[in-house]
Amino acid sequence: MKVTRKGQVTIPQDIRERAGMSPGTDVVFSIDDAGGVRLQPSSADRADEVAQAVRALRGRGGRRLSTEEIMALTRG
Repeated sequence: MKVTRKGQVTIPQDIRERAGMSPGTDVVFSIDDAGGVRLQPSSADRADEVAQAVRALRGRGGRRLSTEEIMALTRG
């Protein structure tokens, strides 16, 4: 794979799917200490995905837990 004159590359489909990137996804580039480049969806897109997931799951729990029970589960 080569970088074009405009600085563009095509992200392979399997990588886009595994990273949760769809058309229109905002991405962030970063460089690690070894000089490697990392590409990932921006946190704003992740926040939107989480909000959608929460909306989809809202009201689906079959059992109500007390605050103490929830805290016990999160603490292991």
